[in-house]
Amino acid sequence: MSVEKNNLTLEAIVEHYGEATSKLKRRIILCCGTGCIANGALEVHAALQAELKKAGESVEIILQDEIGHKPFEGNYISKSGCQGFCQMGPMIRIEPAGIFYCRVKAADVPEIVGTTIVKGELVDRLLYVEPSTGQPCRDEHDIQFYARQSRVVLKNSIIEPENIEEYIASGGYFGARKAILEMTSEDICKTLIDAGLRGRGGGGFPTGLKWKFTLASVNEKKYVICNGDEGDPGAFMDRSVMEGNPHSVLEGMAIAGRAIGADEGIVYVRAEYPLAVKRMRRAVEDAERYGMLGEKLFGSDFHFKIRIMEGAGAFVCGEETALIASVEGKRGMPMPKPPFPAQSGLWGKPTVINNVETLASVPFILREGAEAYRSVGTEKSPGTKTFALTGHVANTGLIEVPFGTTLREIVYNIGGGVTNNNGEVTGEDFKSVQIGGPSGGCLPPEMLDMPLDFDSLRSAGAMVGSGGLVVMNNQTCMVSVARFFMQFTQNESCGKCVPCREGTKQMLAMLDDIMEGRATGETIDLLEKTARAVQLGSLCGLGKTAPNPVLSTLRYFREEYESHVFKKICPAGECKALARPEITDKCKGCTACARKCPVGAISGKVKEKHVIDAEKCIKCGVCKEVCKFDAVVGI
Repeated sequence: MSVEKNNLTLEAIVEHYGEATSKLKRRIILCCGTGCIANGALEVHAALQAELKKAGESVEIILQDEIGHKPFEGNYISKSGCQGFCQMGPMIRIEPAGIFYCRVKAADVPEIVGTTIVKGELVDRLLYVEPSTGQPCRDEHDIQFYARQSRVVLKNSIIEPENIEEYIASGGYFGARKAILEMTSEDICKTLIDAGLRGRGGGGFPTGLKWKFTLASVNEKKYVICNGDEGDPGAFMDRSVMEGNPHSVLEGMAIAGRAIGADEGIVYVRAEYPLAVKRMRRAVEDAERYGMLGEKLFGSDFHFKIRIMEGAGAFVCGEETALIASVEGKRGMPMPKPPFPAQSGLWGKPTVINNVETLASVPFILREGAEAYRSVGTEKSPGTKTFALTGHVANTGLIEVPFGTTLREIVYNIGGGVTNNNGEVTGEDFKSVQIGGPSGGCLPPEMLDMPLDFDSLRSAGAMVGSGGLVVMNNQTCMVSVARFFMQFTQNESCGKCVPCREGTKQMLAMLDDIMEGRATGETIDLLEKTARAVQLGSLCGLGKTAPNPVLSTLRYFREEYESHVFKKICPAGECKALARPEITDKCKGCTACARKCPVGAISGKVKEKHVIDAEKCIKCGVCKEVCKFDAVVGI
């Protein structure tokens, strides 16, 4: 039977996919996000094919999409996008047995096939071991990192991202069909307003209101732009969604187009995301072939096309008007508002701009309803939020939790606890969480039980931002952290307005003075005043939030600044100019440090603890390098 794809109903596609997979012996899902590919996932994929065939097992790696094709049998090896648990990749799931293997290498594949596929037994060494209990976990439901999350945007992270039928079989494009065939533009905007979805790009502006304002602008041409630039250091939430579930973004854009009366969408993806670009382009081609994009969607008079644009953007392109300038081929620099993009955006036409996560949340709301979306989260911040969890924490990766979840839940339960500099979980090392990326703030231990939402974080001097979340232990210098983010924002400042261009430069210079022992008490006061001036006077939101890391560390960790300035001591020992060299009780008296010291600053007897003369020490680091007992600190 041969049928044109764009003549099929969604129900027919669901039925076809179900028939095609009904007789699969097993499905082996291999994480093939950027991180896992970098760790050898494609080599694992090739090894799985070879070993299964060698064992006499039939193998499918691409599900044919011809209508009427006989059901597939044997083993289906599929690639997924990022499954979130990045430090444990590459990961393999074997269904329906529900087996989860982590840190799999190509060399492990013969044992997996021989033991698990052929004999039906577990390869124990490849199972994840829960840090808190020491117990191996057979499947993801036993793993706290997964079990304590609530996934909406990341729910389909295990599907084959280049198989549109699997996306449709999981409920995809049903929300778009409902919006296009059953709802008016006003109905769609009201549904989004009722759901309370707020922009996930950092500002937290109500998405439904933004769409409503754009709908009210009368113009024959309007645009929908998806911001996939994601310029925050260490952030990879949007990249993972585009790589793992690209159709959710396209569906969200089609719904946005129907809501505001646009017939064209642009996905702006940073050029450093080649896999996301590839999969998004493939998704657009498939969506057009199946009639989900293009002309007369679902038999209606609504047309909507999407193109993928690789952007040479910058951090400042997270600001709407700067992004529009970049799309138009100009330098990415913000413009004064009003007019807002809803009134005059791309090429002077009304434009709605949302980030990847925001748009990927929309299909669920249209499909399941506003109340279902509001069933998690808080009253003013409904729904879930993805975070890139990194830093001094046992479990790093991509997570999704309801708004209202506490930092303690994220750090100690999902994250598995804080690690010291040796990677050990001690339970007593937490010092701070930096949340919200370069525009965010650093929160102290007293904030661990604060529910995370847009308003509570703003009152604490931080912000949700795009979702970066960095855990820091008590061996971290908070002045150094503030300088790291200030260096980033100073480099990324577009330079258009004086407060941001010059203010961040002066703030960076003052932080350098503090860390290098040149500062006085006036420096701290001037730093704070400059930060307030930049916050008030900058043109765009990124400039206004650039001082947040400085202001939050001054607010919660002022004693560290004062120690640097008045005592000339870095309490964490990170600032080399202020570190006090010391030999701890770990010293065994081997004399290696004393023999290698170029200035004779170390003294002590054999088999007794040695001492460093701080006045003679030039902090060259030789003693630290030769010490086998990790006894030298402060250098």
